[in-house]
Parts: sequence; structure tokens; C-alpha cells
Amino acid sequence: MEKLKKRWGITSNFQLVVIFIVFAITGSTSAYLSKPVLGYMNITKDTLPLYIYIPLYLILIFPIYQVLLVFFGFISGQFKFFWNFEKRMLKSIGLGFLFKK
Repeated sequence: MEKLKKRWGITSNFQLVVIFIVFAITGSTSAYLSKPVLGYMNITKDTLPLYIYIPLYLILIFPIYQVLLVFFGFISGQFKFFWNFEKRMLKSIGLGFLFKK
């Protein structure tokens, strides 16, 4: 835990627990919200083969996750941590141009 706290620049165990909870809530919520969004677009397991539906589902989870991560981070009082985490994650997948100064 100390190694992770040092890497993330976290000072307390409580802060670490809050961050883990936010990650858990965000992941579950983004997966939960993706199905109704696909359903709203009339994309279901019945209308598309699974080899098309599952990648669409996973692709849709990504932007929902990004928005929810910052939102839940704000609610938990850890906005600065999650905003910096978000920027690092997007830069690592090649979307760093979104944050150029």
C-alpha cells in the first residue's frame, strides 16, 4: 500500500480507500449504464451478433467511464487526483492532444 500511496501522491489510508471505492463505483456504474444506452439505439444481443455487440458495448463503456470517474471523484472530494489520473490515462492511449496547453 505504501508503494501505491507514494506513486499516486496520497497521504493517508483513508484517501486510498476512498479512491478504491470511487474506482469500483465508476466501473460498475459505467457497465450498468452502457446497456440502456445501447438499447436506446436499438442495439441489442438479438439485433446484432455477439462478435459485434460485445465490442460496441466495450467501446461505449470507455467514454461513460471517463465522465463518471471525474464526476464521482468530484463527489468524493478527490477531483484533483482523478482529473490528473484521467489526463495520464488519456495521454497513454494517444489522446494527449486533448490536454495540450
